[in-house]
Amino acid sequence: MQSGSNQSEADKNPASGSSWLTYLAWGIAVIMTAIMIYAILVRTGVVAAEQPAQDAAETLDLNEPPAIVQLPVFDSSELVQAVLRQVNPRTIVPTRPREEAVKYTVEAGDSVFGIAQYFNLAPETVLWANYEVLNDDPHLISVGQELYIPPTDGVLYKWKEGDTVEKVTGTFKADPQDLLLWPGNDIDITNPVIQPDQMVMIPGGEREFRTWVVPTIPRGAAGVNTSIYGPGACDTSAGGAFGSGTFIYPAPNTVLSGNDYWGGHLALDFAAATGDPIYATDSGLVVYSGAVGGGYGIMVMIDHGNGYQSLYAHLSATTVRCGASVGQGAVIGRAGSTGNSTGPHLHFEIRYFGGFINPWYVLP
Repeated sequence: MQSGSNQSEADKNPASGSSWLTYLAWGIAVIMTAIMIYAILVRTGVVAAEQPAQDAAETLDLNEPPAIVQLPVFDSSELVQAVLRQVNPRTIVPTRPREEAVKYTVEAGDSVFGIAQYFNLAPETVLWANYEVLNDDPHLISVGQELYIPPTDGVLYKWKEGDTVEKVTGTFKADPQDLLLWPGNDIDITNPVIQPDQMVMIPGGEREFRTWVVPTIPRGAAGVNTSIYGPGACDTSAGGAFGSGTFIYPAPNTVLSGNDYWGGHLALDFAAATGDPIYATDSGLVVYSGAVGGGYGIMVMIDHGNGYQSLYAHLSATTVRCGASVGQGAVIGRAGSTGNSTGPHLHFEIRYFGGFINPWYVLP
């Protein structure tokens, strides 16, 4: 049994003989898998296949001129279905508020109210800024005048020797900070020095008007004197017609051509051409007919006997005499541009017991 004792180690352990075969099989499987993955990557373009450098050199000749490619010819006669858009070279620039005053030259047909509307300001602002020219009287406006137009509502003021911020703003009922902080005034708030004759804007400032109006002329003999009222006055002690308390438009047009009713212009300016008929707004007694001072030109005033008076100014002519009784709608004159006026229109006032009222309150 010695031969059995000399049996090889492989015969004693059969599993050890097959282990190397297992390793070999796994190695072959890994290699095949790697080859398959590489082939898939080359096929999909993820990895470029290697080509000999000499082949690339043969396909690229740097001395060869570039090939000429023939492009298709465009036929403009073919109908193109498209939406046509026009080029708009304009751009929208945001408007910024002015900080400084500008000058405006008065033209024919201008009024303080119309100029203020054009610059988006209150008419009082324009009147206050031009006291040296208009003297607080909007009727003194005339063609060719140069007016200051403030940048905002308030008072445009020329600084005087001895003025102080507190004194000036107190006069115009404004806040000192508004004057100091307005950019156009260019004031150093740490050292607010303002030179005499410097124009400063006082935003929100206001002051009283100096009134320039023809006084109310009542019917009756008391106080009627041509040396006081003018040559168109007369003795109306004999009495006359009375009004109904209802009113009609005094001109053919019912639209305004200039000033509306505001603090500096206590009347309406109706559009009218020279020679247009002017009507009595209600029945009454003519207490003035003719030229008058104060910039009104040729004027007619009617006392309606019930507390109301009506006034018609800048006429080219009157068609009634002082002391005459007129009915509602009667022609009392012709429109014109006499007195302080930049163009033909009717200046129309309504007064009640001597005080001014807005004519819009009584007109239909």
